[in-house]
Amino acid sequence: MGPEALRVAGLQKALESHGLHVIDRGNISGPANPWAPATSGHRHLAEVIEWNQAVHNAVQQALLQGHLPILMGGDHSLAIGSISAVARYCRSQQKKLRVLWLDAHADFNTATLTPSGNLHGMPVACLCGQGPDPLVQMSGEVPALQPKWIRQIGIRSVDPGEKQMVHQAELEVFDMRYIDEMGMRHAMELALATLDANTHLHVSFDVDFLDPEWAPGVGTTVPGGPTYREAQLCMEMIADTGRLASLDLMELNPALDVRNRTAEVTVDLVESLFGKSTLMRKKSP
Repeated sequence: MGPEALRVAGLQKALESHGLHVIDRGNISGPANPWAPATSGHRHLAEVIEWNQAVHNAVQQALLQGHLPILMGGDHSLAIGSISAVARYCRSQQKKLRVLWLDAHADFNTATLTPSGNLHGMPVACLCGQGPDPLVQMSGEVPALQPKWIRQIGIRSVDPGEKQMVHQAELEVFDMRYIDEMGMRHAMELALATLDANTHLHVSFDVDFLDPEWAPGVGTTVPGGPTYREAQLCMEMIADTGRLASLDLMELNPALDVRNRTAEVTVDLVESLFGKSTLMRKKSP
């Protein structure tokens, strides 16, 4: 239901208002959710693999056509397919890759650490080479991502064993304590540092990145997230780089939303990613 909620909230019209040509490819089809318990530490692994392969193929096709793909909806495990396709594309074009992971969660669980078996808690680990082979190998190279290419922002819910894995991988994490102490501007300046004309910037935006006050329509709300204004600044600073080249919009669940408010806030933030600004001053050349 997530993609449809974003359509109802006017995502295409909002992007077109900024002069963009938008093609809605429709929904990707895949297997139904069996709602089964975990097997060997993973829930619904076969279905997650099939969905991610379909996402990988769609994102890869869009990139090869010279488009900027936006993946809408689904749980955050689908970022494995999306970012695997981006990593494959960047290798073929000899481009550097930077991934901004906007999320309340680090998503670095593994089958031995996970309390739930849900693969939407594991995509960063899979992309960094730790997980089931079909997901880990999806980009054609293992790992799909080097941890040093990733910047995590807004993190505030990490399982104990997962925290140790994050430290071992030396992920660069700007958690909410850091943002509270140093400010969103400083965090984003560091997260976006060293981008150049040969860098492909991918943003993977889990809607639970936002404080639940602004985004109630997610299944894993965590209090204490960025405010609406902090999130706007984050998006505007990404837009200012001019490097955004692919985007995930994940975990929106309209069944938990209030009058489609989360979808509308998401569309508003995506507009900022593509150039809408609250700033009245002229941009530097």
